Amino acid sequence: MQKILNLFPATGLCVVAALIFLLAGTQQEQASEVSAQPTDDSSQTIDTQNQTISYFDNASGYLVSPVADFSNNETGQLLPAVVMIHEWWGLNENIKNMANELAEQGYVVLAADMFNGRVATTPDQAMKFSGAVRENPSEAISNLQAAVRYLGSLENVNASRIGSLGWCFGGGQSLQLALNTEAEHPLAATVLYYGNLVTDQEELTKIQWPVLGIFGDQDESILVADVDRFEQVLNSTGVPNEIYVYEGVGHAFANPSGDNYSPRETSDAWQKTLAFLKRNL
Repeated sequence: MQKILNLFPATGLCVVAALIFLLAGTQQEQASEVSAQPTDDSSQTIDTQNQTISYFDNASGYLVSPVADFSNNETGQLLPAVVMIHEWWGLNENIKNMANELAEQGYVVLAADMFNGRVATTPDQAMKFSGAVRENPSEAISNLQAAVRYLGSLENVNASRIGSLGWCFGGGQSLQLALNTEAEHPLAATVLYYGNLVTDQEELTKIQWPVLGIFGDQDESILVADVDRFEQVLNSTGVPNEIYVYEGVGHAFANPSGDNYSPRETSDAWQKTLAFLKRNL
C-alpha cells in the first residue's frame, strides 16, 4: 500500500513546538549546519576511492567504491553496486557527492553520464539536453545497459547484486533501465525519485525485482493519480514495491540546490533508500 508521509502531522504540532523550544539551546549550532547531503548516522562510513572511467562510447562515468583488501576472505567479499543516474542537470557535483555518500555505505557506485560530458546550468539547457536523450531512447538504454555490464565486470562487484537509482530525469531513466534490462545482466533493485512513470501492465511485468518509488504530493509533473496507478499495476503484476508520497513537497524536493528542497523529507527518503538497498542488494 502506498504510504502517505507527513513528517509533521497537525495533531503533533504542539509537541514539535515544545521540543524545538526545549532543545533550542543545545541544537542551535547543529540546526544552522544541516548538511545538503543526508547521512546515515546509524552506520559507520568507510573510506572510498573514485575515478573517472569510460564505460560507453563517449560517456565517461564517475566511479566510486569502498577501499578494501580483496586478498583475504574477511574483507574480500564481493560488493553490491548501483548505477546512479543524474537529474536533467547532468553529472554535476551534487550527483558525485551522492555517489560518494552511497559508496561510504559499502556500495560500488557508477554515476552514469547521459549528456556526453555536458552539465546544464539553466533550465533551458537542461531541457535541451534531457530532450535530446528522450528523442533517442535506444542510445540512452544502451548507455545504461553498458553501465550495468561495466559494474558486473569489476573484480570487487557481485554481478547479481546490482541496482539502479535516479532522480527526476534520472528517475525515469532508472525505470526505463528496469524495463529494458538485459536478461544476462539482471538488476536486483530499482529506485526512482519522482521520475516519469510507466503504467502499462505488460511493460511492468518485465520487472522481476523490488521497486522503490519516492514522490511528493505537490508535484505538478508526476501526479499523485499517476503514482497511484503505478503502484496498483505493480501490485497486480506481483512486483514487490515500496511507494512513498510525502505531503507538502513538490518536484525535485531532494535536490539541495533547488527551490523545492525539503531537508527533512529528503533525509527521511534517503534513510528509506538505504534500508531498501540494504535489504535487496
